[in-house]
Amino acid sequence: MSSRRRSKAGTVLLSRRAALIVSLLALSGVLLYFYHRTQWDLLSNLAMIPLELIVGAILVEGYVARKEQEKRARQLMFIKSFIFRSELRNLYLANFAALAQPAITMSMIRRANLEQLRAMREAAASPRYRSPEEMETVIMEYVAAYPVFYGFMEWAIANDSDAILAEMVFVLHFIQDVKVFKRMNPDRLYMHQAQQHPQLMGKVMRLLGTGIVKFLDYAIELNVNQPTTFDDLLADYEAASRSPALPPEQDTSSAAGHTLFQALMRNS
Repeated sequence: MSSRRRSKAGTVLLSRRAALIVSLLALSGVLLYFYHRTQWDLLSNLAMIPLELIVGAILVEGYVARKEQEKRARQLMFIKSFIFRSELRNLYLANFAALAQPAITMSMIRRANLEQLRAMREAAASPRYRSPEEMETVIMEYVAAYPVFYGFMEWAIANDSDAILAEMVFVLHFIQDVKVFKRMNPDRLYMHQAQQHPQLMGKVMRLLGTGIVKFLDYAIELNVNQPTTFDDLLADYEAASRSPALPPEQDTSSAAGHTLFQALMRNS
């Protein structure tokens, strides 16, 4: 179901629910009025039934909403686990490898305690990179991961996650700009173009810097809540950082990632 249709359906549902509540309150009021006129105890008991129905409906609605929120949180956990561990591994490896300051390796992250991870995350808010060429490598990893970000955008739309949607739209717009530039200038680096235009350079730094911060945020989350998964993830990254990365054009994992997003949305 599209976001617009769900919004319209939600508005209709709210209107019907409001009308039902008003009707039940009115019924309860009428029964209480006749109770005070007649002092017939049965009317007093009957007047409580609409109020109990309203309270019960509110409790059930709250329970269903909590369950739905838990379901979305589980889905997001599975998505993050999958994309961090496989879909975007080359991207994050390239991004950390290109960093000049702060100099952070996967081995450092794996062996860091919580305080050290938070310090890394704070330092990563203002990253500096080794060279435009290495930044170009990271950018092309983003281009190769287009299906992953597109799938994540679809999930965000299906689950009304505005914050994730805004992030994915920014990433997808950036990737599309790079694709257009490369199509028109196949022998030029996008980074050389960005260096000549401060606005473009700002977008590059936002994209790459946010990637570093998001990875460290996830590492902190795992360190606190799932230390075993944290160690497994960083062990994989540590091993992968010592072996040649699969070139983006040969990376076939994106199709599997898109399939995962589609499966999750069917169950939304």
